[in-house]
Amino acid sequence: MSQIIAELNKYAKRLVDSGLVVGAGGNLSMREGDYMYISPSGFDLQEIEDNWVKVHIETGEVEGDLRPSSEVLMHLECFRKNEETTAVLHAHPTYSVGVSSAGKDIPPLFPDFPAMVKKVGYIDYVIPTTHVLADAVAELIEEHDVIVMRNHGVLTAGKTIKEAFFFMQLTEESAKVFTISTIFGGPRILTDEECEDLRNLSAEKYRSKLLQE
Repeated sequence: MSQIIAELNKYAKRLVDSGLVVGAGGNLSMREGDYMYISPSGFDLQEIEDNWVKVHIETGEVEGDLRPSSEVLMHLECFRKNEETTAVLHAHPTYSVGVSSAGKDIPPLFPDFPAMVKKVGYIDYVIPTTHVLADAVAELIEEHDVIVMRNHGVLTAGKTIKEAFFFMQLTEESAKVFTISTIFGGPRILTDEECEDLRNLSAEKYRSKLLQE
């Protein structure tokens, strides 16, 4: 088993174990040269094993008999737009979907979120699995680590799959904290200055570097 397939299997299971997806929901991919490997359509992420689908990034040509995830177009755009992106995750985290579907943005409420996630983009609901969604993602992905799709889910892109997964975890945790804080009168959101100070901490820079290795 190749290192990429092993990594995909590992993080597919972590997405499920973390409650970020259920059933056959969600999809993930990794780059290998001119190709990407992406989860197959209709599979529970925990059951994929060696059934990852190989797709040429530039042409979109699919190798083998299995169909790639129905969100293949979205993944392709992420890799086409940024050569440094090596992994893309798409999940349906409960709190992130809930907060964004209410028309709210997910704010920075604790240090890890703004320190690690530089910029979050938002897309109003469009029908999934289409060129419309893929084009909307393509417009944002070059300048955003995280894209939140209202009434749908979250997409993260990273220089490693570990980084992309951490972005997903942090986004969902911030959405969760935001939801809880609204029960008690509303959150105190970190200011732009406070967020910038966090990003400049040597400890956070070091941790960010480790995620990219």
